[in-house]
Amino acid sequence: MACILVIEDNPSNMKLGVFLLTKEGHEVLQAPDAEEGIRITRERLPALILMDVQLPGMDGLTATRLLKSDAATQHIKIVALTAFAMRGDQEKIVAAGCDAYIAKPIRYKEFLKVVAKLLL
Repeated sequence: MACILVIEDNPSNMKLGVFLLTKEGHEVLQAPDAEEGIRITRERLPALILMDVQLPGMDGLTATRLLKSDAATQHIKIVALTAFAMRGDQEKIVAAGCDAYIAKPIRYKEFLKVVAKLLL
C-alpha cells in the first residue's frame, strides 16, 4: 500500500484519519502543522498528503503552494481537508494546487474513495 502523510492539528481528526488509512493497509505519517508536514514531505516523499486547510502558523493552502512549486515534491498528490466548503472555496483550493478536497466532518466512505482514486 501507499505512504500517506496526514497534516492535521485537531487530535480527533488526526486519530480518525490515521485509523481509516491504517485499516486500509497504508503507512501513515503524521504532522501537527504545516512546517512539520513540509519537513516530513521532503524527507519521506509520501505518495499522498491529506492537508488540513486551517493550521496554526502557516495555513494548508500556503504549504500546498510551497510543495507544488518545489520540483522534488510537486508530483505528490495533495487533498485539502476543510470544514469551510463554501461557494468559492473549491476554486481557492484548486488554485493553490490541491488535487482534490474533502469536507469535514469526514464521511469515511467518501474519504476512502478519494484516497483510492488519487493513489491509482
